[in-house]
Amino acid sequence: MATSTREVALTRLMRLYEKEVLKVCCLYLQDLSLAEDAAQETFFKAFRAMDRFRGESSEKTWLMRIAINTCKDIRRGAWFRHTDRSVSLDKLPQPATPPKADSILITLEVMRLPAREREAVLLRYYQNMTLAEVAQVLGISTTAVTKRLKKAHAHLSPVLKGGEGND
Repeated sequence: MATSTREVALTRLMRLYEKEVLKVCCLYLQDLSLAEDAAQETFFKAFRAMDRFRGESSEKTWLMRIAINTCKDIRRGAWFRHTDRSVSLDKLPQPATPPKADSILITLEVMRLPAREREAVLLRYYQNMTLAEVAQVLGISTTAVTKRLKKAHAHLSPVLKGGEGND
């Protein structure tokens, strides 16, 4: 693929999926600055790999796989493990419309799930991917995705039913 054609393709991918890639990275890394870096790295990797994209999955599935692998690489890094990434609440930007309390509680509980379950939930429910797409992104069978989602549901059930959660 010629460079100008690749640049046009990259621009199209970024326009279509920039927010979704950033959202997954943000949820996965729980840090906006790191998520922005990961999203940028995702599109850079996609640009370099465009010639090898065979179309065996959707572009979205392909990008989500790159994004998750990029986030995993960042989380494995020494800097990530040894840095205090906590931010005081007064430094966080205010959302345009305040989220509902139950939405915040569910999101917090999702982020407490084991990594395998959390990834499945984020892709299935936050990215609205099909079971087959989630399976492709994670490199597992749809049966494994279903099992992870069932486990996640079991962990989240008290919160979803209005209880206190699993503390």
